[in-house]
Amino acid sequence: MSQWRPTAAVPTLRRRAELLAQIRRFFAKRDVVEVTTPVLTAAGVSDVHIESMSLSGQRGWLRTSPEYYHKRLLAAGCGDLYEIGPVFRAGESGRHHRPEFTLLEWYRIGWTWRELAAEAVDLVVACLGETGPEWAVDYVTWRQCLGQAIGVDPLRADDRDLARAAGGDAPDNSDRDTLLDFLFATRAQPQLPPRQLTVVYDYPASQAALARLRPDKPCLAERFEIFAGSLELGNGYRELVDAGQQRARFESDNHRRHQIGRRPMPIDEALLAALDSGLPECAGIALGFDRLAMLALAIDEISDVLAFTPPVLPDP
Repeated sequence: MSQWRPTAAVPTLRRRAELLAQIRRFFAKRDVVEVTTPVLTAAGVSDVHIESMSLSGQRGWLRTSPEYYHKRLLAAGCGDLYEIGPVFRAGESGRHHRPEFTLLEWYRIGWTWRELAAEAVDLVVACLGETGPEWAVDYVTWRQCLGQAIGVDPLRADDRDLARAAGGDAPDNSDRDTLLDFLFATRAQPQLPPRQLTVVYDYPASQAALARLRPDKPCLAERFEIFAGSLELGNGYRELVDAGQQRARFESDNHRRHQIGRRPMPIDEALLAALDSGLPECAGIALGFDRLAMLALAIDEISDVLAFTPPVLPDP
């Protein structure tokens, strides 16, 4: 019987530890404070495409991100901060997914999304520095990236055009944003150039989540994602600081969840109170550390960079 053994080789675990130390040095040089926040939360995330794990009796949730706690710290005057720790998402398992994984999340006061994206690229490049030829870097709009892949303008196309682009492969009863997410993941993402860090930006306002809308083009969100080849690494925003707008988005998410048969999520009133008290202008990003370790260590399976593979849990 060998089920007791770790899934990652011991030398890999040592190299993983070195990568964590490198990241901490990166932020220490920039005076970004490391914080530790609870993995238990009073409210699950309302994002339609993310499913939180509830505790027994639904008395709480395992966090999908430390974002809500971080924003409370920012509102309290903590300043630039980061955290490396476990997060949990139900139903996610595969070569690049586990229901429990390690997330690196950080926030910069007074920064634009472009400044944060540049820092995130610098961090990734530093971590991948010894993995072969230098990585190229490119910035492309979401509209251009998806439009080139499906042959229609995703901001102007009607639902029938998008359904034709999906070719009958989309999930049943998909609303427009679910269809757009599906098309990006299955048509655009696989076409991203290998050995390139691609920053995709200007997502549609309907996919803003907790990001601000562009003042000059409110149909677009100040949101970006970073891909290494076709592998998604990070998701960042210039953060929404208006409590009223954020409440409206949570309520809209819950309405969509109800429409597609998913349970609505309780609204995190502590987060909204923090925003109402005065969240400073800031930008933040969540980056998958295990995926970064896979790239840095030239490993193909996420389980091979984990000491132990978390159990695969059924969908809620």
